[in-house]
Amino acid sequence: MTDPVRVIADRVRERVRRDGVDLTADAPRAAAYTRDEVRRYTERSLGGVLPLVADEARAEREVLASLTGFGPLQPYLDDPEVEELWINAPDRIYIARDGRPEPTGLRLTDAQVRDLVERMLQATGRRVDVSSPFVDASLPDGSRLHVVIPDVTRAHWAVNVRKFSRRIRDLGALVALGSLTRQAAEFLRMCVLANQNILVSGATQSGKTTMLNALLASARPTERIVTVEETFELDLSAPDVVAMQCRQPSLEGTGEITLRRLIKEALRMRPDRLVVGEVREAESLDLLLALNSGLPGACSIHANSAREALAKLCTLPLLAGRNIDADFVLPTVASCVDIVVFCTLDREGRRSVTEILAPTGAVTGGLIEASPVFAQRDGELRPTGGYPAKRSKFEAAGLDPAVVLAR
Repeated sequence: MTDPVRVIADRVRERVRRDGVDLTADAPRAAAYTRDEVRRYTERSLGGVLPLVADEARAEREVLASLTGFGPLQPYLDDPEVEELWINAPDRIYIARDGRPEPTGLRLTDAQVRDLVERMLQATGRRVDVSSPFVDASLPDGSRLHVVIPDVTRAHWAVNVRKFSRRIRDLGALVALGSLTRQAAEFLRMCVLANQNILVSGATQSGKTTMLNALLASARPTERIVTVEETFELDLSAPDVVAMQCRQPSLEGTGEITLRRLIKEALRMRPDRLVVGEVREAESLDLLLALNSGLPGACSIHANSAREALAKLCTLPLLAGRNIDADFVLPTVASCVDIVVFCTLDREGRRSVTEILAPTGAVTGGLIEASPVFAQRDGELRPTGGYPAKRSKFEAAGLDPAVVLAR
């Protein structure tokens, strides 16, 4: 922050204290106060009393960021090309563009980092302290914040802010970016309309959440969709949506709301489709029970391939208790999951779908049988000639996947 910007910001703060207003909840008033003080400062600087402001518009942005935004981090959060920002130490701050990390050169202090995190958490109702050294939260713009503090980290607060692209709202946008072929997009759209249960898999940053958003944009506008997540990440444009997120326990250790609880509550909300942002643990059992009742659903899962995603979904429910065994889980997964989409992030930072798998519903030798419908060949996602074995949902919806796959 330059000296002129610091002076202007201090004057705005003085005016705020004098007027007794809250600029964080009144963006127009914050902008008006800032413009007034920038103008007054510029007029005084013309008389040679104060240093000149090189760029008034930039000064306004910096003052607003220091007052109502996230200070020196705000320009990166405002930049649509920046996908993620992370702080390893006050002098080691990085961003990612097009899937590639790069240092920012920005240098803060430990106190500034703590102040920024506290400001980010202010509107979330979540906390981070010695008793709870981890926190996940959603920022007002929908970005996901993750913080870890010492003594879990060695010396400094570790901060990650993952942004989610608002440019990609549907499957057509993924086709335009080259992440998906038109034929595969039409097939996936047909799967959504046929109420297929879809599992989106891939590694971290491979685009699973973006794919879920794009898939659900194909749902009928009359559908009521209920989403449950650890922290809000999905941003659906459907008219009838209820979004729920988990809650941390209080200082007394009470009031925690888990994904398992949210899934059970979602079933009482008359959903036409249930979406779990990501399954990691025992909540996978509750999801399978919901899907097994005939409720269409979708979720994401970390995995190294589409087949490994199925195998992992067969393992996670076993964490729910000793009374759950593979003899129940395997056939349930085989019958419930209709489509598996696998997303990747390559070395060049390109995100793409490299496989679409269709489980047959059968289990042989402890493995779920599945046939690839699309696979990557010569760097392009192409149909394999295979067809989904489970056809009843397509027929009930009056749809025929052969119309798309036979092209």
